[in-house]
Amino acid sequence: MKFVAFERTLQGTGASRRLRNNARVPGIVYGAGTPAKIELDHNALFFALKKEAFHSSILEMEVDGKSEQVLLRDYQFHPFRPLVLHVDFQRIDATTKITKKVPLHFTNEEESPAVKIDKCVVNHVATELRIQCLASQLPEFLTVDLGELAKGQSLHVNDIKLSDGIKVMTQGRPNPVIVSTSVPVEEEEVAAVAVAPAAPAAKAKKSEKQNKK
Repeated sequence: MKFVAFERTLQGTGASRRLRNNARVPGIVYGAGTPAKIELDHNALFFALKKEAFHSSILEMEVDGKSEQVLLRDYQFHPFRPLVLHVDFQRIDATTKITKKVPLHFTNEEESPAVKIDKCVVNHVATELRIQCLASQLPEFLTVDLGELAKGQSLHVNDIKLSDGIKVMTQGRPNPVIVSTSVPVEEEEVAAVAVAPAAPAAKAKKSEKQNKK
């Protein structure tokens, strides 16, 4: 993805406030040299942040006609207004080793035996994973094929097919679960639970009759 930024010369709280009042967002680019202060159009950035690829892929940033590759590293929103307050990017090149969260895309869930035959509920325990790789190898997302998922089965990190050079950072957990299955409550069980509370009501009516006597 490509986006346009502009060099920011003014600094300080007052300058940042004036930028925001003019629908601009202050930002910084660090790594591989001197940090550079930038500003971006607020609306363009706001809608870019809604795109998955903007968070998990290498971006091409153009500043004053020059392009460089960066990664989105951080951003801050206003506590209750739909406003982006600040954004951070990191310069990278093909040889930069990075650690980055990438989303999981689940495929063939409806065709799996767990869903199609046994009517199980598939629980997405994790929706993203933190990986480490060279910048040139960074995937936009990781695909998890659920086509063979069966009743009572779980899928773990080690079940994901990864390209060479990509490592999942599990933060001390050896092989965490990313998908599990559960059997829905049977209709008969639901009906039994619904009928059960009726008994105390009958006792109450009996007590009323005894009191009248």
